[in-house]
Amino acid sequence: MQDIEPFFRWRDQYITSEDMRSPFYGTQNSEFQYTNAIYNYYIHPQWDDMDSETLYLKILFVDYIEQYAIIEFIGEWNDAIQNDIMYLKRKVIEKLMKHHIKYFVLILDNVLNFHSSDDCYYEEWYEEVSEEGGWIVMLGTMNHVEDELKQSGLQHFIHFGSDLNDIVWRRLDAPGLIYAVNKTLQAQVKRLRN
Repeated sequence: MQDIEPFFRWRDQYITSEDMRSPFYGTQNSEFQYTNAIYNYYIHPQWDDMDSETLYLKILFVDYIEQYAIIEFIGEWNDAIQNDIMYLKRKVIEKLMKHHIKYFVLILDNVLNFHSSDDCYYEEWYEEVSEEGGWIVMLGTMNHVEDELKQSGLQHFIHFGSDLNDIVWRRLDAPGLIYAVNKTLQAQVKRLRN
């Protein structure tokens, strides 16, 4: 796990620690000193800590004009014991929403498990963004993680699944990713109507 870095291709356009509106403004991540761990496995020092013992993240890109944020995660998403959604919602999402972010792309390529609790925070988040015409999308969910998300009923609040997993997001720039997500969501809506 210590070799898995957050996606860095967009760093010439956005760095969360240099964004005054970011919840991680001023954060200084070491390039060499490993301090954070998930179950005694050190993770790369570039991941940001949101006070969860099992889930870390990196805000890869925020566009305040187009109102979107792209966030990558690593670890185990554990709402049952750690209440990770509460930490994410209160410490990261709400701070971005104060700056009118209403489109959220959550990249779960490196999330190994999902353990649910209740869905109150997801419902609250969904209601807040959908009132503004926004959405929440998860990309890169492993099959078993997707099953765990479905068993929790999160498909009522968050878009995820094979159509979205088919987006090869690492080859795109941030606006291209948002375009691909929008196109996929529109195709899903069109299929449902037919």
